[in-house]
Amino acid sequence: MSKVSLSEYELDNIRVGEGITLAAVMAILALSIVMTLVYKMYTSKEGKTTIPGGWSFQRK
Repeated sequence: MSKVSLSEYELDNIRVGEGITLAAVMAILALSIVMTLVYKMYTSKEGKTTIPGGWSFQRK
């Protein structure tokens, strides 16, 4: 394995942060799903919800 020096133009075009952005978007998505489930359960008289994967929650 050999090292190759990058030109100034190539160094200027390197962008970082895509992984952090993707992780933040996924965290917000997961939080919104959980908040929707909690809202659905506590605003109904019989809170029952089922999510994919066989998870089922019921408020008595």
